[in-house]
Amino acid sequence: MPGRKILLCAAAMLVAASNFADARPDTLKMTCEQTQALIQSQHAAVLGTGPNAYDRYVRQFGNECDAPYLPMVDYVPTGDGRCMVYRCEEPAPMVLD
Repeated sequence: MPGRKILLCAAAMLVAASNFADARPDTLKMTCEQTQALIQSQHAAVLGTGPNAYDRYVRQFGNECDAPYLPMVDYVPTGDGRCMVYRCEEPAPMVLD
């Protein structure tokens, strides 16, 4: 019954994937202050920002971004409105005249 083993394995993977998604903090269920405190306490956090939407957010001052990326301002929706956070992004190239 190799087909049954494959089916059981696929079902286990589906359950694990759905549990992982449920474990991700959701900014819509937190206040801005809670969202910012979570990022500060963990130095970096993957946060859900809506249905099937998530990203990694970091502290403003720290080494959570790999070079050449830097913490750049971003905004996420929270339970009490729009909240300023930081996300690793590659800075725009400097134009020299």
